Amino acid sequence: MNSNTSYRDAALTAKAWPYEEARKLLKRYAKGAPEKGYVLFETGYGPSGLPHIGTFNEVLRTTMVRHAFETMSDIPTRLIAFSDDMDGLRKVPDNVPNKEMLTEHLGKPLTRIPDPFEKYDSFAAHNNAMLRQFLDRFGFEYEFASSTEYYEGGKFDEALKNVLRNYQGIMDVMLPTLRKERQATYSPVLPISPKSGVVLQVPIEVVDADAGIIAFEDEGERIEQSVLGGKSKLQWKVDWAMRWVALGVDYEMAGKDLIDSVTQSSKIARVLGGRPPEGFNYEMFLDEKGEKISKSKGNGLSLEQWLTYGPDESLAFYAYREPKKAKALHMGVIPRAVDEYWQFRANYADQDVEKQLGNPVHHIHNGPPPADTLPVTFGLLLNLVGVMGADASKEQVWGYLGNYVENASPETYPALDDLIGYALAYNRDFVAPTLKRRAPEGVEIEALKRLDAVLADLPADASAETIQNEVYEIGKTGGFDNLRDWFKALYETLLGSSAGPRMGSFIALYGVENSRKLIAEALAKA
Repeated sequence: MNSNTSYRDAALTAKAWPYEEARKLLKRYAKGAPEKGYVLFETGYGPSGLPHIGTFNEVLRTTMVRHAFETMSDIPTRLIAFSDDMDGLRKVPDNVPNKEMLTEHLGKPLTRIPDPFEKYDSFAAHNNAMLRQFLDRFGFEYEFASSTEYYEGGKFDEALKNVLRNYQGIMDVMLPTLRKERQATYSPVLPISPKSGVVLQVPIEVVDADAGIIAFEDEGERIEQSVLGGKSKLQWKVDWAMRWVALGVDYEMAGKDLIDSVTQSSKIARVLGGRPPEGFNYEMFLDEKGEKISKSKGNGLSLEQWLTYGPDESLAFYAYREPKKAKALHMGVIPRAVDEYWQFRANYADQDVEKQLGNPVHHIHNGPPPADTLPVTFGLLLNLVGVMGADASKEQVWGYLGNYVENASPETYPALDDLIGYALAYNRDFVAPTLKRRAPEGVEIEALKRLDAVLADLPADASAETIQNEVYEIGKTGGFDNLRDWFKALYETLLGSSAGPRMGSFIALYGVENSRKLIAEALAKA
């Protein structure tokens, strides 16, 4: 895409947020490539638990900024997915086996704790493997980096000595941000106890910065020990800053809850003689009640749940939109995200370059999306399988589609075939248990009788538009205060939900005779 001059020219002024972020990097390196020869993007992951939807969002959004930068510049790029696996385990997660065993290892680095799943060399190795499988599934281009390997392998040795040389400067940044009791024990460097293997939260004394030697008290004994070779790790904010400087990180985004960490780590990076990366703070996801999603509470929607009921692209679409705005993340948002993704995808081919660069699908697919189309909406599919019942099958759905879509088959519309599977799962697990068709009342009864009579006079192959016009006319002349009340009555009495599709489209898809049966069932309740 870099060779496409029209895309490059348009990207330089495009308003889509990935381009706005990428232009920060263009400004950072206005005179050309950095000394290291590439622009480095980084994402971070704490492997004390399994990767989750927030991990996906951060890697996806960072990748979008990376691609935007590559559209504008020929400077090479890299993306490192960094695992903070030297962290000490602070608490035992709820969703793992062998909790008693893990409890015995609290405080130790995650890479030095046995795997409770008994599949890998350590707890961190298990979660790191899950992370890599997770990222590979979505086709992300990245380089995996392990904090333990960097600490133990010497890649951070010079950076750690630099921390010791600037020990007081770092303390001057951090101490004013801490409570008085925390100030008394705070140390930027956390030695790992040679006795217990625990990451110690104790004050230290710098004995020889150039040699990397510190002293600290461990179980009442003064210990002199090197900070190198995996014998220490740094406090979180100091660790982040050290990593930025040591690796030359140019871009890293973070959640709104880490704004203070970004501020303090940026100050520490400058103390260490480096330049903090560019980046921005994204908003957090909320559950159905508007509360922040928490791994420990288990509220909100998991990655696995979304991908059970909607395709990868719909999740990427939802993550792309308005990253600086808090958004609800629950079952109800999936159908809309699926349909909006396909609406933007259908619009793409006819848009000029400027609008294409602002189209979410451009960033999801890193360029033009696949050319296939969707002849019906996901919402319409959900309404169809809703009246078919929880035991509906793909074959049955394709049978209805055959009366509505020309050349309807899984081979002709593979994307639609996938969506049928998602619709069946969503209906079975989420919609069917909640559907309840109410009895019609008042003017609704006569209106439904009129609709039945009209449908009886229509040919079996009447178009969706013809049916919609008839439905519309009944609503206008049927004694309703407004058309909205008529359509709401149709949804609640025929479909069992408070909202629904264009009824003309639904009746054409479900079939005139089948729709008349729904009306008869509704009138029988009146």
